[in-house]
Amino acid sequence: MIAVNLSFAGQEPYFEAVDETGVFPITEQYAAQCGYTAGILIVPGIVELRASYFSCHTANQNDQIFTFNFNLIVSHNEERVSYALNETCSPSLPWSPREVTCEVNYLEVSVKSDVFCPLSPKLDIWDSSMQMVHGSATPGWQVVLVKEGKGMKPLNLSEARLNGYTLTVTANRLVARAAYGQLHSSRSEIDGISLEVVHVIMFSRQEWRVLLVDLVAPCTIYEAPYDGSGYITWETPLTLYTGLHTTNFSFGLDGELWEPHVARDMGYSVTSDGTIKVGIPYDADRAYRKSVVTDDLYDLYTCHFYMEQMATSDGGAETRTRTFKTLSSLLRRLILTENRTVPHKEMFTVYLGNVPGDMELVGIQLNEETFEAPFVNSSSYALDLTLLPNHTYGYTLTVPFDDPLVIKRFSAEHGAEVHELNIVYSVMIKPKRGPFSYHTTITARMGVPPPQFDASCSESGITFKLDHEPSNFLWEFTVGSEPLTPELAEQQGYILSNNSQTLQLEVPLFTYGYQYEHITLEGFLGTFETHVRNRHTSEVLSSSVKTCPFTAKEMIVCSKDGRMTVVADFSEVAAYEGAIVETSLLDEYCSPIDADNSKALFSFPLNSCGTRVMFNKWSVTYQNAILYSINSSTPLGSFLVQCTYPLTALSQLFSKFEFDSETAGVGQLVHPLKSVLAQQSSAAFPTTKPTMKPTKKHRRKPSMKPKATQMLQGRAQVLLALLAFALKVDSAPHGELLRGELIRDDDLARLILVQFLSELMEMNEGDVDPRLEEQLGIRETVMRRQLPLTQRERPAGCRNFFWKTFTSC
Repeated sequence: MIAVNLSFAGQEPYFEAVDETGVFPITEQYAAQCGYTAGILIVPGIVELRASYFSCHTANQNDQIFTFNFNLIVSHNEERVSYALNETCSPSLPWSPREVTCEVNYLEVSVKSDVFCPLSPKLDIWDSSMQMVHGSATPGWQVVLVKEGKGMKPLNLSEARLNGYTLTVTANRLVARAAYGQLHSSRSEIDGISLEVVHVIMFSRQEWRVLLVDLVAPCTIYEAPYDGSGYITWETPLTLYTGLHTTNFSFGLDGELWEPHVARDMGYSVTSDGTIKVGIPYDADRAYRKSVVTDDLYDLYTCHFYMEQMATSDGGAETRTRTFKTLSSLLRRLILTENRTVPHKEMFTVYLGNVPGDMELVGIQLNEETFEAPFVNSSSYALDLTLLPNHTYGYTLTVPFDDPLVIKRFSAEHGAEVHELNIVYSVMIKPKRGPFSYHTTITARMGVPPPQFDASCSESGITFKLDHEPSNFLWEFTVGSEPLTPELAEQQGYILSNNSQTLQLEVPLFTYGYQYEHITLEGFLGTFETHVRNRHTSEVLSSSVKTCPFTAKEMIVCSKDGRMTVVADFSEVAAYEGAIVETSLLDEYCSPIDADNSKALFSFPLNSCGTRVMFNKWSVTYQNAILYSINSSTPLGSFLVQCTYPLTALSQLFSKFEFDSETAGVGQLVHPLKSVLAQQSSAAFPTTKPTMKPTKKHRRKPSMKPKATQMLQGRAQVLLALLAFALKVDSAPHGELLRGELIRDDDLARLILVQFLSELMEMNEGDVDPRLEEQLGIRETVMRRQLPLTQRERPAGCRNFFWKTFTSC
């Protein structure tokens, strides 16, 4: 056997046989006929030549010394170069009476030439052959080719060669050889295993004798199934010749031989029950793997199997059968992909594994755009190579979610944004042949982020705009805690437009929801906020806040923490009466924070600066006045300023006896009429009428429901807290004109408690005596214009308490 590394042999090497008559190229056909086996073994990467001792052009000395002469022709730098390879060999064992060789591409049988007795038990065949050769035998050797019990006309050795048979007579042996699949070869079965049989009878007349030699060569043509069992299998009959008994067998790879028990210790599977069955592990030493691409990707496991079987006849004659076989098993290669994407990292991470070691990744297609591997000049994508212990490769691909190649779509079914990446891996067998493409699709679902309004400022307010997206049905848009609906917009004075593409909200200045900061005489900052919340859970997920600078001639702000801020404009008053020289609140010590020739800025807590309180069932109003004097001699005039808060906004927060409202109050700044200014310059407040009048007749209401009870309990807490808060109202000195009718702290407490008792009776009994309000004059006292009265006009002191039928004065 001659083996040459392919790295030296190059592409398309071949051998020539050399003897004293010339040089003979060893082609495929010539090799089978002359006893040569030549071929390129990609794995393990060699070009190999095996030659029979009885091959053509081999010098034979008494069947003991054999001399081989070959030329190896290779290509170096595009030039053909010939290397002479010579070797002399001798058999390591003595020849058996019959030697059978089952090579990869031919069958060969040799017997001792002094064997005169027939070995075939089929006497009818032997007898018919004897009759055929009796009259035609000559001193030279002749041949009868036998197929299925019938022999053809005797041929000389040259004629037999033309029929595909090579017959050789050596010093001690007769040799017959033929390629598989000859016209006169036959097929048979033993124990269900197919055999190919070459049967040749050689004869020669020697004086008064006719010498006949029966040459039979049976070879197993078993093909191992591709069962994916983890073994490459070989199975052959225990005995190839009927009437012979197998005494021993051994096998191995690449020409080595092991006894069965040794092979079992190496992980082989060996049984000899009726047939000999050998299982060679895929990962066995000297078992080779290579990738094969057809319609799919496969692993072709191959090994060069060698086996010897010894069989003995009853007479003691031995037959040695040598089998050379390239065994293979084809197994589909499963390239693995693993989605290792972690959505919150916003990055596709895809692992491609189990790539064979004899293949390489040469290209990647991402959503139909092709890239060479590894990526060149790309900061967005990454491809990391990992070499694994089982001689395979792994590749880790990373692609950001926000890459333009990534397909993004909204899934209404999952209520999520789906990111999709279609990947086609192109792998190729080294070096650059056998391309194979592997496709996979990776998806990742991401929670849809809540949308953000685009906001812009204008002179009159703030505009919010939102483009419609398929995911918008997941959200609810709110102002404060109120859903943004056409009804809310109409109620609060917003301008809401909604078409197929855009939702737009225009929020005029001083409408519900604004917050005002950094108020100065020149202007202020107005902030408006919209919310996006989960439609099902009402959880607020995001906010869109816009702050814009505004200017206003005058304004009043009632904050949630109980502070009134007022910018009062005196330009009209000054134009009518003259320059304003001094301003203050009811408490003359409460002067403006800032002022100029036409404006004044006040900011003060509601429970200070002489602020007065009035209330009804649903709200609490805090009133004060901006007092001003014109020039230096003109009496005082006033602007009414007030803040009104709903009781519902105070119900939970007054328990701490500190002012805190869930909503901002509604402010009002009232200018007196110019005529009133001229005639009543001493008035602290402009003339107003009560907003509510006493009840004139009894009304029957239905009994109180649980909801009303809860409201009553809440109102009770508010009123009690309001009482405590009222005790904190500033009692600093006021102007002389206003001191007479200021509501005292104890009067306010009385009013609150009586009002509460009145409502309690009304809700429980459904029957309220209208005299309650008339006798106590509660609302009239609180709501009427607070002007100084003469003693004659002042009502007599009277304390009324009404409880059902009891009245005292």
